Amino acid sequence: MQNCKLTENNILEITPSKESSKHDFDFYEGSWKIHNRRLKKRLCNSDEWVEFEALQEMKIILLGLGNTDNFVTEFDGQPFEGRTIRLFNQKTKLWSMYWTDNISTILQQPTVGSFENGIGKFYCKDTFKDQEIIVEFEWDKTDVDNPVWSQAFSIDKGVSWETNWYMYMTKA
Repeated sequence: MQNCKLTENNILEITPSKESSKHDFDFYEGSWKIHNRRLKKRLCNSDEWVEFEALQEMKIILLGLGNTDNFVTEFDGQPFEGRTIRLFNQKTKLWSMYWTDNISTILQQPTVGSFENGIGKFYCKDTFKDQEIIVEFEWDKTDVDNPVWSQAFSIDKGVSWETNWYMYMTKA
């Protein structure tokens, strides 16, 4: 885990990269088309992927110390909207990313992390189907015109990971 370790007390300890800055997500401002590739079932050795399109628009907020985006698509013919709120802590130099959507309507606990050499790694502990997991979000902005986001789960404290969602983005 990049800049992240699990302590003896089972706490995620996340440290920022030296290059972490409030400008890490500036590349993402504007409108995007997103091709999604998501595992149909998670944490059960599935290799069946579902693919779908979405739209997203990101705006910088809080004088550059945060940003928010909306994610719009359809699932099973029903409209779906999600929202991310990203906040940069000037003291810790870490980003916290919060998610909510029209299905759960709660602000989920944040994934926390930073970028290093164009790759952002963000972590949190969570549960999935009553199983403790570590969640990893990876942002690859090495090609800022075609960034890629992915989500992975670990059930063995970060020893191995199942990547279960990819988002391939292009400017709208």
